[in-house]
Amino acid sequence: AVGSQVGEVLLYYCYCEVKDPEKLCAWQKALCQHLHLTGKVRVASEGINGTVGGSKVATSLYIKVMLSQPLFKNILCQEDFKSSAGGAHCFPDLRVGVFKEIVPMGIDPKIVSYKETGIHLSPQEFHREVEQYLSQATQGQSDTILLDCRNFYESKIGHFQGCLAPDIRKFSYFPSYVDENLELFKDKRVLMYCTGGIRCERGSAYLRSKAVCREVYQLKGGIHKYLEEFPDGFYRGKLFVFDDRYAICSNEDIISACRYCGVLWDQYKLCSSQHCRQLVLTCPGCCNKGLTACCPVCQEKELKVTSRASGQTLKEECECTRRRPRVPIERVSPRMLDTGK
Repeated sequence: AVGSQVGEVLLYYCYCEVKDPEKLCAWQKALCQHLHLTGKVRVASEGINGTVGGSKVATSLYIKVMLSQPLFKNILCQEDFKSSAGGAHCFPDLRVGVFKEIVPMGIDPKIVSYKETGIHLSPQEFHREVEQYLSQATQGQSDTILLDCRNFYESKIGHFQGCLAPDIRKFSYFPSYVDENLELFKDKRVLMYCTGGIRCERGSAYLRSKAVCREVYQLKGGIHKYLEEFPDGFYRGKLFVFDDRYAICSNEDIISACRYCGVLWDQYKLCSSQHCRQLVLTCPGCCNKGLTACCPVCQEKELKVTSRASGQTLKEECECTRRRPRVPIERVSPRMLDTGK
């Protein structure tokens, strides 16, 4: 079977005008099914965004077909596909759907368009910029902000040295984060990055629409492409991915800790409490002690559920969600994550 060999996971996006999203969606679904690919594909009138897994034969055929699709001609190229070791087993199933945005920022694409993005930097250019920023930052006189526009659980296990990582849970909170912290970005050069580049396309456009920054730059191809060139560069730790692997690694650094005992640990598990969708860092030692939930509230809830077989459902509500403000306000000097190696 196509699915049995060791394969890979592809990540890509393409912003372009799609006249008939429903039609593209049906075509895409048929293509993935035909190649036995699993994963998630979002289609919208503004383009396509996908991550799919399968055998190497299947993924390379997929790329070939995508590149020959008239809609993406001259826009999408081989370089736009980021790949990592994996396969169809990395996703529970295949989901292809039509959405308003190909990356959920929660702002109408007609209002803030991907056409208004920041300046794209290649991994080499970005590397030089970060190098310069870090040497200035140590002298405490930088006019630059290195901005991670991913979610807190992503930056927690891996990030660029000296970055500002907003404590947000969803990308749809990013615009409010910018609004609430405008002072922070005033007259600054902003270097933005995300996993594969797509969140920066809309995030940079949003930041630019506020007209407070001096310049907005973004890492082309995201951390994915940067790590291909600089596996031991300024990005430390693992790269979070939205599939069953949770993370991929390019260096041996572990920068995060077990939630319970503080030992270095960066392998996520889903909270063991049935209806909680939080990810938790709990080391094997703590897991063996039965510490498998994201917080004591959830651990309690799990014990109650197991002792009460009434099938009563408890909604996702715990310390983790309650304690985190939806939109964090940075206090004058931003929370820059450690610059030290």
